[in-house]
Amino acid sequence: MNFYLQRYGFQAPFIQALPNHNLGIIVVIPCFNESHLIDSLMSLYLADSPICAVEVIVVINASELATSEIKEQNEQTFLAVNLWLTLHQKTNFEVHLYLNNELPKKHAGVGLARKIGMDEAVYRFEQVNRDGIIVCFDADSKCDPNYFIEIEKHFEHHPKSPGCSIHFEHPITGNAFSEDVYKGIIGYELHLRYYNQAMNYCGLPYAFHTVGSSMSVRSSAYQKQGGMNKRKAGEDFYFLHKIIELGGFTELKSTRVIPSPRISDRVPFGTGKAVGDWVAKNEEDHYTYAFNSFRIIRAFVDFIPSLYTQPLSLIELESTADQALLMRFFAANKMDEVLKEVRRNSKTQEAFTKRFFKWFDAFQILKLVHYLRDNGMVNGKVEEETQRLLSAINLETQVISKHDLLYYMREIEKK
Repeated sequence: MNFYLQRYGFQAPFIQALPNHNLGIIVVIPCFNESHLIDSLMSLYLADSPICAVEVIVVINASELATSEIKEQNEQTFLAVNLWLTLHQKTNFEVHLYLNNELPKKHAGVGLARKIGMDEAVYRFEQVNRDGIIVCFDADSKCDPNYFIEIEKHFEHHPKSPGCSIHFEHPITGNAFSEDVYKGIIGYELHLRYYNQAMNYCGLPYAFHTVGSSMSVRSSAYQKQGGMNKRKAGEDFYFLHKIIELGGFTELKSTRVIPSPRISDRVPFGTGKAVGDWVAKNEEDHYTYAFNSFRIIRAFVDFIPSLYTQPLSLIELESTADQALLMRFFAANKMDEVLKEVRRNSKTQEAFTKRFFKWFDAFQILKLVHYLRDNGMVNGKVEEETQRLLSAINLETQVISKHDLLYYMREIEKK
């Protein structure tokens, strides 16, 4: 067993069968209290085969404190998938199931489930001496037929990329969910794309989506950054930003993951919670962060290289009120001490900027956005704030409806 698994592995490997010598892609699926896992497996099974062999590792899991109903559902899922597998065999495509209904209450959750599967993927790749691709998926997601082919091609064409974010699109029409759910996901996905493009507008080096079902990483990068965390929610955000920090992170836009828009209360935030909250409020409008917040952040980002030699007080914003607001945030977060430490350990302006962004990371940005929101930059309707963003980047559109605006934002992000 290698150094990473010895130091950071949660448990011993559990798959006994030897991997295919040509193994190159492993998909990891956390599964908790799911009744539609087979739909997701079928989507992967029907996808076109890449040159390399593919494995899917499903971690069916529950806490030791979970109800008997949840544990029973997990057991039924385990049996149903095993039966499905007897009828769905495919060359160079293997599915491995792991069932654990007694995970320790302290850590049980989606983060630990992903970690168990991703650590197992490391071990599988070590057995064939290959720096393979670990792909994260969800038990209620689907994919386009070219999913595996495009993942394989992407990493071949980007040999130095440690990982990538895969384009995703929630279903926004159909009969599988209620009209309210479709309306809810339209607003929420538009918010996600608005926020991501606002990060890009600000010139931040981590303007990437961090969706758990739509990310992939090289085994070597996964190990280098200490693997997946055990967070019960937000595990994808924190994990992916560790990978982005390595540099060379990319986006895969030639295929698509189709996550579910369903309502869920499994975690305190995220898609299922956001859609559920919106439906419960019975409102028509969706709200997001004010675009003026990002104007302030962009001005600060432009000034960051100057901080190598100049004091923060020299930054000039459009209004003295905005400048005072920004200064109060940085004072509360001990910016003076941060700048002293970063300057002391940076020999050049370029090194300073790179090191400063390790502190001023995606989490700090989110804290700043929330601070601005709570101190005058009130949230606005998502379609109106998106239009303000598009105007600022010279991509104004006459599209008014959230539905059509979402399509427009999807096309922007696929370019």
